[in-house]
Amino acid sequence: PYLVSDLSLQKLSEMTNIPPHHLSQVINELLDKNFYEFVNGYRVDEVKRLIEKNQGQKYTLLSLAHDSGFNSKSTFNSIFKKYTRLTPREYMNKVSG
Repeated sequence: PYLVSDLSLQKLSEMTNIPPHHLSQVINELLDKNFYEFVNGYRVDEVKRLIEKNQGQKYTLLSLAHDSGFNSKSTFNSIFKKYTRLTPREYMNKVSG
């Protein structure tokens, strides 16, 4: 579900049949993250996986971001850097050697 760009706590609650308050509490207490940090961690991991899988192939970082659930280039760039301490381009260059 993290690939759905407009995923919200309410939507995840409906998908899992877990009340939103309980779902949020579990994420906060067990993972020490809020809902969006939780989802964005999976999205960043998905972008990294796609970059590593598609080495040498033509694709844009923006298309990978969209495929991973991000719907804004600026949000993608800032969140990716927050989680990896690298820009998406720096990460791609590092992986491709």
